[in-house]
Amino acid sequence: MALKRQRLADRRRAVGHTQESLAEKLGVDRTTVVRWERAESDPQPWARPRLADALQVPLEKITELLEDIGEVNTRRTERLGHALRSPRAVDLATAAQLRDELDVLTLRYDSTPSTALLPNAVRLHADIALFRAHASAVEVRRALARVHATSLILLGQLVWDASQRRDRTTTVAYYEQATSAARQGDDLLQEAHARLRSGYVALYADRDPRRGLAQAAQATELAHRFGSHALAGLATLHVGEAHAMLGDRSACDRALGDAGRELGVTPETDPCRPLVAAAQFARVAGSCYLSLGDARKAETLLEAAMTQLSDRTKSRAITSGNLALARLRQREIDGAVVALHAGVDVVERTRAGGGMNVLFKVGRELRPWRGRVDVQEVTDRLFQLMAG
Repeated sequence: MALKRQRLADRRRAVGHTQESLAEKLGVDRTTVVRWERAESDPQPWARPRLADALQVPLEKITELLEDIGEVNTRRTERLGHALRSPRAVDLATAAQLRDELDVLTLRYDSTPSTALLPNAVRLHADIALFRAHASAVEVRRALARVHATSLILLGQLVWDASQRRDRTTTVAYYEQATSAARQGDDLLQEAHARLRSGYVALYADRDPRRGLAQAAQATELAHRFGSHALAGLATLHVGEAHAMLGDRSACDRALGDAGRELGVTPETDPCRPLVAAAQFARVAGSCYLSLGDARKAETLLEAAMTQLSDRTKSRAITSGNLALARLRQREIDGAVVALHAGVDVVERTRAGGGMNVLFKVGRELRPWRGRVDVQEVTDRLFQLMAG
């Protein structure tokens, strides 16, 4: 069973901090706070006085909290149970715990089938909505609005992926509600994130690059206002993707350059760093050049992205599919089949909807070579995915 510094996490919640807000106050990355609470690492000596100040405890108490390590209790805490029985009792600590539960689901998104995450996400979303309806204190209502925006974005992602990118209506409705909740919580970050996600639907489902461009550009502006280089860089990457889909290479190149500069100056303390994977730039840039018809350059970028992606992530499935397309369009059939098998390996584990769509597209483009034994074998695996 996993270990956790439960009392350290409880104290953080008691003073109203999420892992993200505590990290921002201390000038560290959110994943650093996660590792402290999971007992995977210890705060450096220089950070301990600041941690004591943030948690409003004496310095010697920090040592006590760090030494108290136990097995993770999978049951929901007594505080949250009490709040569910008496919703008017919701406070900032409850909001912080709800945010923590959302973070756990979000961290599992890229490696876990969305259908497996949906029940807990729906249950958590219902709890947050209940608390929002009953909260009376202004600060608590604002905190819950921010958590609600996050839960709506996650639900949109899960529905989008579980439906293999078919249920655009429900997905867009969640993102629109997230935008509204973010505004009520004065949360520019989540508003930008919701608009960027809406842009993905426009790009990948509606095939409407102009609307996708507008959403990504608005997300970029909001991210700049918030002060997040990471989110601004991510949004600008998709501005470039929209330009690529429109066939405007010069505008795409400019956007990719701007995105690279934003991501290059992202500090460790940027709260949106977890949204940007190490392979993000190469993965999206490769997709851009694939759209622009430059398969050779796309292949180089996508191969670089593959070296940085875990074998078990949904992102790897999409990247494998695009790499297969880049090779296929250069008549590199052997390499295309290898990349396609790699993508199927991931989708069999994660059921990634976006990955399935790209892989099926590769399968359609492979039809002229179905007489080859290796193409027949990988096509059979695609049929099995369809049947599943």
